[in-house]
Amino acid sequence: MPFAAHEAKEASEVLRAWIVDSGLHVSLQRGFEDPAVWGVLLSDVARHVAKIFETENVCSQDEALEAIKATLDAEWDAPRDSTTQAIQ
Repeated sequence: MPFAAHEAKEASEVLRAWIVDSGLHVSLQRGFEDPAVWGVLLSDVARHVAKIFETENVCSQDEALEAIKATLDAEWDAPRDSTTQAIQ
């Protein structure tokens, strides 16, 4: 749990994700009245992921975001199957 969540008067967890035997497993709560807020949340998560790739000198933040968005667009248009598998 983030430190800020410990200190906050109000905090709620909306998403956890695990890779189990190469498959993605999630635990989530709806969390918001407007489903569009999930678009903001997922975009923010993508930016955090991109920062990690840059911090670890894997690629630039822009390159990571471009790869994430390209794959998201491809998966959105043609999902691989009903069971998400981690790409390793």
